[in-house]
Amino acid sequence: MKYEDEVKGKGKQVKGAVKEELGKLTRDRDLQKSGTADLVEVNVQEGFGTTKRKIGETIEDFGERVAS
Repeated sequence: MKYEDEVKGKGKQVKGAVKEELGKLTRDRDLQKSGTADLVEVNVQEGFGTTKRKIGETIEDFGERVAS
């Protein structure tokens, strides 16, 4: 799947945000920290997915130009 890492990242982003907010509401610092850590991981995963997709698109464009 072309956008797999980005889609997984969006799911983790929601999960992390919910955990972080729930931790704030319940004053559970461990839950809040866990949510924050999830959000950091998401940023890395989405960045990797975006970079991987853009590289793939560049290679496809190059292949199309060569084939023309």
